[in-house]
Amino acid sequence: MSSPAWVPSLLDVKRDRQIEDATDDEAIKLCLDAAVSFVAEQHRDRYNVDEDPFSTLPSVPSSVRLGTVRLAGRWLTRRRSPDGLISSADFGASRIPSFDADIERLLKIGRYAKPVIG
Repeated sequence: MSSPAWVPSLLDVKRDRQIEDATDDEAIKLCLDAAVSFVAEQHRDRYNVDEDPFSTLPSVPSSVRLGTVRLAGRWLTRRRSPDGLISSADFGASRIPSFDADIERLLKIGRYAKPVIG
């Protein structure tokens, strides 16, 4: 079974992150699969994430596709600092935010999610 058309490819993430070699392909694919799964779960009741021909839901917009690419890239980078801190000889330890407002805005999650009643 092939992936729905909205699902980004490994190459999409590599282009967005400007990665040209295949060194981290396995890690990138792992992050991408997790991001796609997360986004599909978050938007299953809002968009036709499975591209069911009988669904009345709208197609997944390009902003959600880009948000999925960026989320996978963020998770790829975040794996290097699981405790949320990065050390630098010049500046000492710095905190890395656990979220990205631009990604949340693209995916309409977090504080940018539409209110749900019920």
